[in-house]
Amino acid sequence: MYGKYLDNVRKMQPMIHSITNYVTANDVANMLFACGAAPCMADDVNEVKDIVMLSSGLTVNLGTLNKDRFEAMVVAATAAIRSGKPIVFDPVGAGSSESRTAGAKQFLFLSKPTVIRGNLSEIKVLAEIQSSDRPVFRGLTRGVDSPIAGFRDSLQSAVTLAKKTGAITVVTGESDLITDGKTLVCVSNGDPLLKKITGSGCMMSAVITAFISANPDNLLEAVTAAVCAIGICGETARERMTKEDGNATFRNYFIDAMYNLDGDTLDSKAKVSIKGAQDEDK
Repeated sequence: MYGKYLDNVRKMQPMIHSITNYVTANDVANMLFACGAAPCMADDVNEVKDIVMLSSGLTVNLGTLNKDRFEAMVVAATAAIRSGKPIVFDPVGAGSSESRTAGAKQFLFLSKPTVIRGNLSEIKVLAEIQSSDRPVFRGLTRGVDSPIAGFRDSLQSAVTLAKKTGAITVVTGESDLITDGKTLVCVSNGDPLLKKITGSGCMMSAVITAFISANPDNLLEAVTAAVCAIGICGETARERMTKEDGNATFRNYFIDAMYNLDGDTLDSKAKVSIKGAQDEDK
């Protein structure tokens, strides 16, 4: 069911324009290569419009935010909207500072993203932004870590954000939740060591962009396939480790696992449950 979405990425080899943070840019580029896509990491405001026009999709990541990079993000998103290219928004650290939260709010309003992917604290902040005219600043988000936990919080925030923005919303955590506001998908693939390397979330956002760019006709399933693929690769990487290995080895195995992943393996190892978003109490 989900393997065909990976197969389409490998067949189409979409070029993904990623304005990501400099901490994880190399890993994001290598993960895009590993899944079958082609990376482009341009972030100069003078060229991002042209690069978007050559690309199949755009990933925007707020990780190392500054004024010039944010301007480039807005210009790139505007070009993507005008040319009908999908946008994946990764609101890293939304809620951790007033300026970052304001930037997330502004980009969310201007870009109308196809997919939003974040941890629970980031998604909660964006959901509150959509539900209030007042700026939201929590000061709780610790970088890419989420200090808030709970299935109900994840579900309510994700559904609210999806309904308000029209974007498929992905909340990553111990289990990953995906919703378009109507359908709820829970993915149980993954490994705790994914929290011990920089960029696992950044890589997921870029892979999601590749999957939806190559599979525009069923976005919810394409996003689900991408999230499963990342989780399965985490599991595969852990299985390869010995007692002498650490998080750096895990990162390399993680990327290698994506390179070697095939559609049949994705189908056989995906751990997915699906129900209506209104059925969370059942």
